[in-house]
Amino acid sequence: MRFDPARRRLLKGGLITAAGFATYGSLSKLAERAAWLAPDNEGLYGFGESVTYAAQRLLMAPHSMAREFTRADLSRKTRVNHGHPDDEFYERLLRSNFNDWRLQIDGMVARPRDFSLAELKAMPRQTQITELICEEGWSFVAAWTGVPLSILLNAVGASPAARWVVFHPFDDFWGSIDIAEALHPQTLLAYAMNGEDLSADHGAPVRLRVPRQLGYKNLKYIARITLVDQIKNIGDGNGSAAVEIGYSWYGGI
Repeated sequence: MRFDPARRRLLKGGLITAAGFATYGSLSKLAERAAWLAPDNEGLYGFGESVTYAAQRLLMAPHSMAREFTRADLSRKTRVNHGHPDDEFYERLLRSNFNDWRLQIDGMVARPRDFSLAELKAMPRQTQITELICEEGWSFVAAWTGVPLSILLNAVGASPAARWVVFHPFDDFWGSIDIAEALHPQTLLAYAMNGEDLSADHGAPVRLRVPRQLGYKNLKYIARITLVDQIKNIGDGNGSAAVEIGYSWYGGI
């Protein structure tokens, strides 16, 4: 009996596809057990997103550092990709220099509480000169000053079972990072840039500064932080608003 080459190619392709799905299923289970499964692991690009995330977590040292620069490297221009929220509540806080602003930290913590901007500024601070790299092709180097996020999480008694840290800003561009990135020594809640309080367009009163990830992960205008052990019931379940507009949840560089 003659075997049709076209049929052979079709069967071969089917076997490869089936093997691919089986491998993906095995990798997904392994990644889930190791807490390396990206929230946006489903859909057309989900496999690639999870492989990228898991590979970086597996191959990079937990405390590998983003490059830090000197003051001679500071950029003359510090670009922004969009202006600050224009709703009345934010504008009122802006006019009062954020005296009435409070950062709420809740969720899987032993001591949920609010922090004023003055309280944040009184806590141990860190200044780092790092590059903010936008996925749109531009970047700048600035000196960022703020509170290491790990200090805040320790202050509220973050649960060892928490896996994700969710950031709710004053606009709709919410997002999250995993607990490993949150506890990284370079991850800050920044309230100053180049020695001055953050401007409104750069994220006042505080923004997330996570130099090991792309610019869209460095969320601005933070109002609330929530620790959770699963993220499927927040928003569309993909871990951030960025996924909805085509950017992956994990923006590691």
